[in-house]
Amino acid sequence: MTTAPDSARDEVTLRESVPPARAWAKTVAIGLFMGTADAVPGVSGGTIALIAGVYERLITAINEVTPRRFLDGVVALTPLDGGVSLDRAAAVLEEVDGWFLIALLAGILSAVVLVTRIVDVANEAAPVLLFGFFFGLIGASAVILFRAVSVRTLPEVVAAVAGFAIAFVVSGYGEVLESGGLPVVFGAGALAISAMILPGISGSLVLVILSQYERMSSTLSAFVDALVGVVTGGGLAPVVDRGVVVVTFVCGGLVGLFTVSRVIRRALDANREVTFAFLVALVLGALRAPVVTLNGEEYAVVWNTPTIQAFAGAAVVGAVVVFALDWYAVDIDLDAV
Repeated sequence: MTTAPDSARDEVTLRESVPPARAWAKTVAIGLFMGTADAVPGVSGGTIALIAGVYERLITAINEVTPRRFLDGVVALTPLDGGVSLDRAAAVLEEVDGWFLIALLAGILSAVVLVTRIVDVANEAAPVLLFGFFFGLIGASAVILFRAVSVRTLPEVVAAVAGFAIAFVVSGYGEVLESGGLPVVFGAGALAISAMILPGISGSLVLVILSQYERMSSTLSAFVDALVGVVTGGGLAPVVDRGVVVVTFVCGGLVGLFTVSRVIRRALDANREVTFAFLVALVLGALRAPVVTLNGEEYAVVWNTPTIQAFAGAAVVGAVVVFALDWYAVDIDLDAV
């Protein structure tokens, strides 16, 4: 990544800053895989970034995005401060590796929209199979992560117990959190996006713990449908109704990306072992969430032999998916984070 001083920004032109089409396509493809991983609980987009070899570049680019640089980029595209200048805006993008972030985000968003649509359909048709699959994803991820984390000292044990307890307890308040207002959505977005950039910790897993996963999946699908409806002659009311929730979540995500994620990074720098013991234990505690969700009023599942068999079978499939990814890709190397 090239970092140019403010005085040299005009030396970078828009044409020079745009990456080649092949590099752009490769980054979008990585984003598609990351988005697909992050859209399902138990698999992390950060892990995909590690496997693809772009994790360090991603973290560096995110840390380079500051409020001042963001404001400079916006001002460069307005009549303020000498008029519109695409070259000055391109220079700001160059400083933060912006084209890489834009291409990655395009792939992630495309995958998230597609996967959440599939999840929304599955949630309506076969919730027991869906949440059984999630249970398997989460359980297998916990096994793989704990294999890479050593919990030996007292601080590490305390952190692991605290992480498990928090996820386990919060998962029990599903109905309360699910009916929460926009502040809950905002907080969920901040925490989920922060988790997305950590290898092994899935952003959607955080949404499952906070009982916001089904809510955001259905809301995003409905929002996309409403946008399509406007194009085909529908009204704006459904767009505004769903859009308020989606925008609130995105705003929370942006705040989390540049605040909570930095706190997590500082915690990792201060004591990597204790921080990862806490984070990984969250995954184990989250195993309660799929079961609690199915026991809620919305589904009120009766746990008989066929139901248990279906749930267990789907869980096995989910676990196999995660173990296969781990086997054919690479072991998660937490020391590289």
